[in-house]
This record gives sequence, structure tokens and C-alpha cells, in this order.
Amino acid sequence: MEKITFYKSSAVFKMKELKLIIADNISDLRKKKGITQAELAEKLNYTDKAVSKWERGESVPDIAVLKSIADLFGVSLDYLVSEYHEKENTKKTYDRTQKNNHIAITIISIFLVVLVATLLFVILNSSVSLDASFLAFIYAIPVAFIVWLVFNSLWFNRRRNFIIISLLMWTVLFAVYGTLLFCEINFWQLFLLGIPGQAIIICWSFIKSKVKAGSDYIKAKSAKKDNASSQKEMQP
Repeated sequence: MEKITFYKSSAVFKMKELKLIIADNISDLRKKKGITQAELAEKLNYTDKAVSKWERGESVPDIAVLKSIADLFGVSLDYLVSEYHEKENTKKTYDRTQKNNHIAITIISIFLVVLVATLLFVILNSSVSLDASFLAFIYAIPVAFIVWLVFNSLWFNRRRNFIIISLLMWTVLFAVYGTLLFCEINFWQLFLLGIPGQAIIICWSFIKSKVKAGSDYIKAKSAKKDNASSQKEMQP
């Protein structure tokens, strides 16, 4: 008798798990196709409430409806009842390729800055002194950091922005100092501005990380609460 009860409990658990897998797959496919629950219901001749129940895992469409859903989204029945799909491996490959492309674009953009600086050096060297033409390379350094900062903010880890902004500030000061030095003005005190500037950057980075950590904690807590509510609703 205990064995029968165990097998029944196991079967019920697997059925609930299967419901959730089918629910996630239907919801994911619908969203990727860009249609609403009502539009999907209309295509299947069902109500939007029925579709809502399917996506919440409260009920499962019969085999004929599952076949219609699979045909509608261009997938197999096995896809609808499987938790892991080949698409995940495809997505990982796509993400890796995209990341490599982003790195290549960033490096090429920085080299373009160096190329422009070289052209300016050649032009200035033919018209002014050699010392003045070297300023093209000096100013190319902060410009390269600006390019890096932009692409890092768009595609990469924004935590590196703290380092990039710090280097940008010091290279700007160095470029200005180099310009003044060319004019025979040795204003080394200019670098003292970097001390409060660096302190401001550190404080900004610290405050931003704390705000993000607080925001992530609130989101995680809210998601946990929603998940607990969903599980409670699914209990018989």
C-alpha cells in the first residue's frame, strides 16, 4: 500500500513538473512570436483565460491542442514537453560570437584614434615643430579612453568604468600639462587637481554600487515573493 502511495505521489509530482515545463515553453514561444494571450487563444479557438491557465501551469492542453500549438510556432511536440532545448546552445554560441565582435569593434575604434593621431602628427610635423606634433599622440590617449568608456558602457562590465574614468581624468591632466610645457610653462601643480577628482570618482563608484546592490536585493525579494505566491496558488 505504501508503494502504491509512493508511486502515486511521484506521478503527481512529475505531472506538476511537466505542467510547468509546458507552461514555460508556451509562454516563451508566444512572447518570441510577439503575440498576446488573446491572439494565441483566437488562433486556437480557445479563450484567453484558457491560455492564461496553460501559461501558469494550472492546466495542460490536450494532445490535439498541443500539436496545434507546436505547428503554430514551428516546433515539435517533443520541444513543448522538454525543459532544455538546442536553442540554449545556439544562444550561447551567438552570445560568444557577439561578444567577440564587440571586442573587435572596440579595438578597431581605438586603433582608428591612433591612426587619426598619426595623420595629425604627419601634418603638424610638416608645418610646425616636432615637439608640437607630438601633442597629437598625447591627446589621442584620453580620446582612446573616451572610446573605451563608451563601448564598455554599452557592451561590457560597467564596473570597469571606475578604472577607465580614473585613467581618463589623469590622461586629460597629462595632455593639458604637455600643452603648457610646450608653451614653456611648467605648471606641475595641475596634477594636484587629480587628488580631489579621484576622490570624487571613488565616492561616486561606491555610492552607485550600493544603490545597485539595494535595487538587486529588492528585485530578488520581490521575485521570491511572487514565486512563493505562484506555488501557493498551484497547490491543490
